[in-house]
Amino acid sequence: MTGARCPTGRTTGRPTQWLALPVFALLVVAVAAVGGLAMRDTAVAYADLARPGWAPPGWLFGPVWAALYASIAVSGWLVWRRTGWTRAMWAYGVQLALNAAWSPLFFGAGRYGLAFLDIVGLWLSIGVTIALFGRISRAAAALLLPYWVWVAYAAALNLAIWRMNA
Repeated sequence: MTGARCPTGRTTGRPTQWLALPVFALLVVAVAAVGGLAMRDTAVAYADLARPGWAPPGWLFGPVWAALYASIAVSGWLVWRRTGWTRAMWAYGVQLALNAAWSPLFFGAGRYGLAFLDIVGLWLSIGVTIALFGRISRAAAALLLPYWVWVAYAAALNLAIWRMNA
């Protein structure tokens, strides 16, 4: 069986496409690991912060992010397998980098204002990624929508915590 031709002109075989899915999963796990390292022993610190009444309990972040990271990986893979590394995938990479930077800024360094700037950039870059992915795969764009909503909520929470703990 021969591979399908991508719009970029490269030919990819089906087995290669499926082998790339774990690579996307590992990439997203690496982003999560950067955040996880910055969050070691932060449960007490988070609990001690002045937080708005609508702040979620600390235990909720792990399950939510696990689901979101899975959808982020699949979304990127869906677009990559159709186009290869294009402008849409560069936007995907930017949002991953901004995602990885947030936890070290917020939890590791306690730089709530800088973390807020990062998360606003993250939210904007997710929006750009969704727009670009939507031209290629509606499913890939849809998989990023819960992430975009959660990051909007997290940005509001970041801002509130920054203001309450200044």
